[in-house]
Amino acid sequence: MGPYLWLSKQHYMENVITKLFNIQYPIIQAGMVWASGWRLAAAVSNAGGLGLIGAGSMYPEVLREHIRKCQAATDRPFGVNVPMLYPDIDKLMEILVAEGVKIVFTSAGNPKTWTSFLKEKGITVVHVVSSVKFALKAQQAGVDAVVAEGFEAGGHNGRDETTTLTLIPAVKEQLRIPLIAAGGIATGRAMLAVMILGADGVQVGSRFVASEEASSHRAFKEKVVAAGEGDTELTLKELAPVRLLKNKFYEDIRKAYSNCAGPEELKELLGRARAKRGMFEGDLEEGELEIGQVSAIIHDILPAATIVRQMMEEFRQALSEISTLQA
Repeated sequence: MGPYLWLSKQHYMENVITKLFNIQYPIIQAGMVWASGWRLAAAVSNAGGLGLIGAGSMYPEVLREHIRKCQAATDRPFGVNVPMLYPDIDKLMEILVAEGVKIVFTSAGNPKTWTSFLKEKGITVVHVVSSVKFALKAQQAGVDAVVAEGFEAGGHNGRDETTTLTLIPAVKEQLRIPLIAAGGIATGRAMLAVMILGADGVQVGSRFVASEEASSHRAFKEKVVAAGEGDTELTLKELAPVRLLKNKFYEDIRKAYSNCAGPEELKELLGRARAKRGMFEGDLEEGELEIGQVSAIIHDILPAATIVRQMMEEFRQALSEISTLQA
């Protein structure tokens, strides 16, 4: 079946990612702000993947509470995603160590800053990147694996607009450590595709936003399910590139650009807690609604375990069909 995968009769997959995290399937649930609380992380981990708590939208003590609740809800491995732009990141790191978290995904910053600290505490470290350049910097910093995220992805993104289809083989060509693909992956067929391109596993965000256990508002989940082709756009590059669902807030941004707004004006328009307002509180007009392009093919809100099961079933089906493509 190729060097990237071994699939047993018991429907376990064994490769460098499942071994690294001690999980059943190389499916990682992304640590998304306002969506990835302990319920979602525990549900994905219990289903055989790796659940991540998204610390970016949590105060330090809230993160501690989510870690403890996740530890009570699963005896399987789970991790925490930490955006390094977080203002109190030193407090978050202290909590991760104190609470015995074994896996940390870092993003939105320099991996050199915290990788050594975490590794010294026996923590497995993964860094999220959007280019070959930053993948190599992460490898040099000593991380255990890299998530390479194409610009199809939701939320904050790379400025280069490199698609997953292009990014994964480009990173694989130069990387020596395990590679996890992200961006536009919501199905088992997409999972197989990126693994054939060189990925060792996948990180899935948008599909898990539309799950029963995601902590995001029900109205936002329904908006994701209703989204169609072209309903998202990468914008606000002058601040931090972010892919948004089109709504009134998005239209306000578009009008600001047409009036030649600069970074300060855009920052004022964005304001504070705009993402919480949209994704957590359910304000579909004035809120910031972060989601990936793949939302166009997400049609239902399901339990996280069902999502994992369906992805694996589709992966196996697609894998069995490959032989029919041989010349």
